[in-house]
Amino acid sequence: MSTDTTGQGDAGGVAQASNTLTITDNRTGRQYEVPIEDETIRSIDLRRIKVNDDDFGLMTYDPAFMNTASCRSSITYIDGDKGILEYRGYPIEQLAERSSYLEVAYLLIHGELPTQPQLDTWTHEVTIHTFVHENVKEFMQGFRYDAHPMGMLLASVGALSTFYPEATQIKDVDLRYQQIVRLIAKMPTLAAFAYRHNRGMPYVYPDNDLSYAGNFLSMVYKIAELKYQPDPRIEKALDVLFILHADHEQNCSTSAVRSVGSSQVDPYSSVAAGIGALYGPLHGGANEAVLRMLRRIRTTDNIPAFVEGVKKGEERLMGFGHRVYKNYDPRAKIIKRAAQDVFEVTGTNPLLDIAMELERIALEDEYFVSRKLYPNVDFYSGLIYEALGMPVEMFPVLFAIGRTSGWIAQWLEMIDDKEQKIARPRQIYTGGRERDYVPMAQRS
Repeated sequence: MSTDTTGQGDAGGVAQASNTLTITDNRTGRQYEVPIEDETIRSIDLRRIKVNDDDFGLMTYDPAFMNTASCRSSITYIDGDKGILEYRGYPIEQLAERSSYLEVAYLLIHGELPTQPQLDTWTHEVTIHTFVHENVKEFMQGFRYDAHPMGMLLASVGALSTFYPEATQIKDVDLRYQQIVRLIAKMPTLAAFAYRHNRGMPYVYPDNDLSYAGNFLSMVYKIAELKYQPDPRIEKALDVLFILHADHEQNCSTSAVRSVGSSQVDPYSSVAAGIGALYGPLHGGANEAVLRMLRRIRTTDNIPAFVEGVKKGEERLMGFGHRVYKNYDPRAKIIKRAAQDVFEVTGTNPLLDIAMELERIALEDEYFVSRKLYPNVDFYSGLIYEALGMPVEMFPVLFAIGRTSGWIAQWLEMIDDKEQKIARPRQIYTGGRERDYVPMAQRS
């Protein structure tokens, strides 16, 4: 096979010499020019590297996608080294301070912040779709009394595809938009129903006079009052939490939404896949692990001994460090302030004092600083959820409510991306080959 030095890649066009990677295959002595675009190379270009023409070609092996980009996206930007998180280019700090969750959801899905008329229309469309079909309520009532609310949410969101069969027409822009509105509108309702079911309480219907977060609080906590009025500080804190969880690039659940969605299934099934991924303790259950850790520490006096245990490998410091962030997670700073606002209403939680002291000590300790272990979003979020009276089973459910807008934005982007095909990772086969079948009587 002749040496390819043209710089011609599958991306099209001829790359400049300074924008290529020269690879020497020491097995054959051949050199290959691979185009570099956006600081990446296309792994498919490596298929040209062969020992002979019958070879499949070179593949990359990257468990857990540690260094592989699966898509191009203009939704969320993260600079983990600098602690930067932006939605559509807007800093998360500005959005959390100045926007509502529905405004951020509009931004993620439409790509731009809405004008006031656009936001009013969008809010109205979401609000009038918060109710679910009575059969959905009956479906949820069929679960055991102690069913995990996350399992109920997963099943009920997937079941919505049977109530809206037109959702399969994903190329129809108008029908697609209807499903987007329905998903964002109905997620808090399904989540609240799951909470009430777990408590043996009657389901509360949406109150469309309330805000997105306020309506959820009403469906969760309303007992006998004619009109539930949430405390505005609690309402704001929950809305901020929804904003902070709205999207976070190609995490496990978002990748699941994209992977399942690449089969061109309806958006309800794709989002249900995301919920399934978020159900896992390594994704949606991390803040529960933080609470268990803080309770085990018990008092601020025990923190030094706990920190020493972490250094010796005898304890695990939960809520610190992140796969992406090598700096202070910007969401953690915002949540820390929100936690203080919530505790003004609910009363002080001694766990907050432990958390803040643990954070202070860890950020001053060279052991953690040198390893770039900083608080992440899970370190304080569980404290807020607990202060709101939420059981730990509801923590990932609350996460899912906020993340729905991000999942949908990612799904939309994937559907319209001409480069995307049905997801089908390669594998490195490690099993046996060409084995002869052994009859049952001859097997030992």
